[in-house]
Amino acid sequence: MTDPGGAQRWLLLVLKVPAVPSKHRVAVWRELRRIGAVPLGQGVWAVPDVPVFDEGTTRAVDLTERAGGQAISLTATGRGAQDAARFQALFTAARSADWVEFLADCGKFEAEIAKEIRTAKFTLAELEEEEQSLERLRRWHRDLTARDVFGAPEATEAAHRLRQCVAVCEDYAERVFAVLHEPTGEDR
Repeated sequence: MTDPGGAQRWLLLVLKVPAVPSKHRVAVWRELRRIGAVPLGQGVWAVPDVPVFDEGTTRAVDLTERAGGQAISLTATGRGAQDAARFQALFTAARSADWVEFLADCGKFEAEIAKEIRTAKFTLAELEEEEQSLERLRRWHRDLTARDVFGAPEATEAAHRLRQCVAVCEDYAERVFAVLHEPTGEDR
């Protein structure tokens, strides 16, 4: 969301969570990381002020307050274009790191299927496992796309790699079914 002057608005969360038990701090931290919030300092996090972050920021505030902590939500635009650009660069760098991790997992997925093909492991159980891994990649891609408000440069490559993963999995499925449908020695 932008302010009337056209500057990107940011939601800043200032959170103070009791140190003990640590499970509360960890739960808040995980929620903020899950939604892609950028840490700005001790207990200070930022996300663009757009609807995709509303549910997660509300959860982080609720977790903080239920733990007996304090939460303050502020909107900010920065004092000038340079501040706005810095915020955007920080946020985009965090999304780039997310995309790099996603791309690495695409590589692992493709390597796993290549290994199954090399070892001729053409079973329905293995196919189901690979399809579950592909579905996890699809969900992850969807979530990253929703958070990538400014379009990190790696997003385009990630979309291409996900399509490659789908094609690799489809090829593997065809191989599995071909093996499963081969007549056995008894059927010949």
